[in-house]
Amino acid sequence: MRLNTIFQSFQSYSIVFSCGLLLMASGCKKQTTELPVVSVTPSKCEDVEIYGEYVGRARAQQFVEVRARVEGYLESMLFEEGTPVKKNQVLFVINRDQYKAKVDKAKAQLQKDEAQEQKAKRDLDRIRPLYEQNAASQLDYDNAVAAYNVAKASVAMSKSDLAQAELELGYTTVRSPLSGYISERNADIGTLVGPGGKSLLATIVKSDTVLIDFSMTALDYLKSKERNVELGKKDLSRSWQPYVTITLADNTVYPFKGLVDFADPQVDPRTGTFSVRAEMPNPSRAILPGQFTKVRLLLDIREDATVVPRRSIIIEKGGAYVYVMRQDSTVEKRFIELGPEFQNNMVVERGVRPGENIVVEGQHKLTPGVKVRVGDLTTVKEDQDEQMDSSAYDVSEPKKQ
Repeated sequence: MRLNTIFQSFQSYSIVFSCGLLLMASGCKKQTTELPVVSVTPSKCEDVEIYGEYVGRARAQQFVEVRARVEGYLESMLFEEGTPVKKNQVLFVINRDQYKAKVDKAKAQLQKDEAQEQKAKRDLDRIRPLYEQNAASQLDYDNAVAAYNVAKASVAMSKSDLAQAELELGYTTVRSPLSGYISERNADIGTLVGPGGKSLLATIVKSDTVLIDFSMTALDYLKSKERNVELGKKDLSRSWQPYVTITLADNTVYPFKGLVDFADPQVDPRTGTFSVRAEMPNPSRAILPGQFTKVRLLLDIREDATVVPRRSIIIEKGGAYVYVMRQDSTVEKRFIELGPEFQNNMVVERGVRPGENIVVEGQHKLTPGVKVRVGDLTTVKEDQDEQMDSSAYDVSEPKKQ
């Protein structure tokens, strides 16, 4: 009986001792998991490109309307619509009969006036020595000089009439004023064209270089002044220039860059914006005049800037701050001065040095000075979810005493 009592006592002490070990182990585990788990990343030092994004519209570098300068019936068209044409290439021919007749008439009048001039000169040459010998009167001499001057003036006027007639005759052959792509014709063969009829025959665009027009706000202008960027002027003292890149309709980035070559000196009071123009090469005609496009303008390059992820920043009424993890694994609440944003990152003007560990996840459970543990927050969250799920579905019956 006594041995049985001793054995039962030994069992009781063993159970108590085992429970104590379990409690100690669970307490240590609880103490270990009480440290907040965070994810950190070091702040970086890099050159940051600051862009402005706008909506732009492309237009041809040159756009010329081909018009009929003389009146007449359109006889022929010597080009294919929508194809490239060369400078001085013949495009249209207008009926030239009446203008050829004007040229012939002007030539005949010139010949007549030249004959009158020659006769007047001979008369003057005959009367001049007689007048010098007092064999001819002053009146006869004056009449001869006047007749000669009138004949010379008639010749000059006839030459001008002939030049005008030949010019009008030349206008009956309509040539291309520049090299480019021609549109469809605006007048059919046989149509009366010219100042008294339909004068617009076609249009020609030179689109191997295009101009991109877009608008900037007055605030953008002031910011560019702060960065000493003079839009429309190339500053060779800088290592970079305000280049423009555009996105095409299929959301691909155009491989060529353009340079801003003009900025309107005044702001439109109706919109509060001012016009900016960039010139861009277009050798393959991928950009069609008139189409809209997305414009990205390089406004500034911040050299050796301190950069932190956007998600690490907490903004409150008192300002913006981040949590910085020290070497002893404690966190510090650090107020910062923010710069521009780019690609989900932010430039920090003051408050953080490059290379410091910035908390990017788990900030909601931190207080200044608390010690943290760096880990994978996704794994920790999954483990916690699994524990919650197992406890929720544990429906085993309690053991009977």
